[in-house]
Amino acid sequence: MTGILVKAIAGFYYVEDNGVRYECKARGSFRNNGVTPLVGDRVVYSLSDATHGVLEEILPRHNAMDRPALANLDRLFILSSFTTPAPNALLIDQMTAVALFHGIEPILVFNKCDLGSFEEWSRLYRHAGFTVLVVSAATGEGVEAFKTYLSGCVSAFTGNSGVGKSSLLNLLFPNLSLATGEVSEKLGRGRHTTRHTELFSHPFGGYIADTPGFSTLDSVSLGLPFKERLLSCFPDLEAHADTCRFTSCTHTGEKGCAVEQAVRDGMVEPSRWQSYRNLYHELKDLRPWNTK
Repeated sequence: MTGILVKAIAGFYYVEDNGVRYECKARGSFRNNGVTPLVGDRVVYSLSDATHGVLEEILPRHNAMDRPALANLDRLFILSSFTTPAPNALLIDQMTAVALFHGIEPILVFNKCDLGSFEEWSRLYRHAGFTVLVVSAATGEGVEAFKTYLSGCVSAFTGNSGVGKSSLLNLLFPNLSLATGEVSEKLGRGRHTTRHTELFSHPFGGYIADTPGFSTLDSVSLGLPFKERLLSCFPDLEAHADTCRFTSCTHTGEKGCAVEQAVRDGMVEPSRWQSYRNLYHELKDLRPWNTK
């Protein structure tokens, strides 16, 4: 029998098949082979009784992410809020790059528009070629339009703690009753209310995940493939790179760089170029022995 892994916690794996969840243990061969089942995996399982079973096999993945730890994602909703915490361009750009690296569609969601305007952020990222949604979990503004992007796919929410991931999910799907937390004024960020990743089926014919909040992203852990494909993870920059004078141009500020000229001409957003350069310099000295 086959199903989808919707929750993994404390060595137990919960598989959903035709709306029914089964609590499963993984065969010892998974650990022996260094294989870790991920939420979102399509799996083969067998039943030991009416509610318990055993994971037999993980079917081929079309992608997998470490943070959030999910497999077979179609869309990644990257949430930011108006304040506490305010949007962070580098963090947004890191996550969009990671999503594109894995072949996942990133969608930018700016929450708490009842507190202020996201006009400049929306302009910036739409200019860069991304889908941008502006919503308010408090008032419901923009939520109906949001629902259309959830239809028929496996999606995940991610973003800093305090941006309103769980609150927005609760507004979209009241029956989920996910935990929410107040923002700590002293720390300027939310308490971690989501302790594990879990997929929830929804009436639009797909699954949505609520994931633990995070405040940093270790790009180096993605290894040499990410370093080598970094430019392709910034398609708005890559579109201008072919016209550079030198094939060895790193597009980080060399004389005559077409990407830099595109920034000057207003065709590429300065913050996007700066994020690319920050990531490039973070990764440029990476060698095979630095990563697994």
